[in-house]
Order: sequence, then structure tokens, then C-alpha cells
Amino acid sequence: MYYFHLVMKIALIGYGKMGHEIEKILVSRGHTIPLIIDFDNTDQLTAENLNACDVAIEFTTPATAYGNIVSCLEAGIPVVCGTTAWLDRLPEATEICQRNGGAFFYASNYSIGVNIFFAVNRQLARMMNRFPEYDVTLNEVHHVQKKDAPSGTAVTLAEDILTGIDRKTSWQLGTTTDPEKLEVTAQRRSVVPGIHTVVWESEADTITIDHTAKNRSGFAMGAVLAAEFLAGKRGAGKVYGMKDLLGF
Repeated sequence: MYYFHLVMKIALIGYGKMGHEIEKILVSRGHTIPLIIDFDNTDQLTAENLNACDVAIEFTTPATAYGNIVSCLEAGIPVVCGTTAWLDRLPEATEICQRNGGAFFYASNYSIGVNIFFAVNRQLARMMNRFPEYDVTLNEVHHVQKKDAPSGTAVTLAEDILTGIDRKTSWQLGTTTDPEKLEVTAQRRSVVPGIHTVVWESEADTITIDHTAKNRSGFAMGAVLAAEFLAGKRGAGKVYGMKDLLGF
């Protein structure tokens, strides 16, 4: 998965810290980047420019992600999106992808380690459904530049917990004493790439699982692997995720 891939021309939409990290990995893997879009040249996100590329990778803001995705899909370009907090419009993006025979890849987190963590979290939640004496809480910590709270990763973890256990009906940001609500807390600190912690606690003991990101490289590598995964999938009319990429 890490070594054998087609060399492609990639459009990079969003040129912040993640965009720069993705650029380094793309270049190291032999890809070229004919088009880079940032806040000061959004007028260049045209079908003509996109058609010079094989795949687009989008990491921008919640306010701009949907429009960028639609531009790619309508141009017939497969697109990988790593922007979070825009998912109220995911059904619309899915419909456009299907209507245009596009290929769209979305994940709340592209880190290989985080997606293994997701799988462990899902399995543990299913197991803990049998043991109502355990309450569960979720905490995430990120850098102060993080635009959404809770993180998209935390939302995925929370929703997977809700799917696995019957005694919680919804999640709530902030502390709660309601036994049917899953407590999700979010903290922002100066330099923290990302920490996610799930705690199951009873009167007898505590079970904790967590994932700590050391830097952005794991997220960037996952996004590049997703772009390589989309190679040759034009016309598929499908939305893909990390479960497809990793075979979970």
C-alpha cells in the first residue's frame, strides 16, 4: 500500500499547514501538483484547470469545503476531502457524486493509526453494551487553531459508541449528568496535534483507550493514500472512506 502506486497529477485545494505537509509527501512519492488553490486564488478553481489533474485533495474550511467538492465532481475529477464540520451537506455531495458518476473520498481523520483506533472503539463499545455498570465519556484535545469543536474525529468516535451501546441516546458537548447522554469534552491548547481519549468507568475499575498524534504527517500520508486509491475510479458514482482503503 505504501510503495506501489501510479504517479499522478494532483490538485491541492487548501495550502495551509496540512496542505504543505501533503505537498511534501506527494513530491516524495513522485506525484506532480499542477494546481494549488489557496484563499488568494480561488478564481483558478475551474473545470479547465481541474481537468489537467487526475485527483484533487481538499483541506480548507467548513464554509468552503462543499463548494470545492462540487466543483471537482462537476468537472469529473475524483476528490479527497479532509475538511470537517460541513457534514450537514454530505447527502447533497453524495447525490452530486452519484449523478455525475464521480468518485468522492471522505474521512473525518486520515491517520492510519486513528482508523485502527476507530475499529478498536467500535468493538469495545459493542462489548460494553452487556455491562451497564460502566459509564463512558470522551475527551479530545487539539491546538488552538482547530476550527471545530468537538473535532470530526471525536464526533466519529461518539457516534460509533452510540451505535454500539443501547443506554446512550445522544452525545453532548460539555459535562452532563444525564445518564442517556454521552459526555464529550473538547480542550484547546497551544501546540497539540490531537489527543482523543475514551474512558469506561465503573465503581470497580476504569478502562481507557486513547490515541495521541505526534505530528500531521500521519494525517497527510493517509490523504495521499486515499488519492492514490481513487486512481482509475472516475465514473464510479461512489463515496469511499477509510474502511474501503484499509479493508476494515
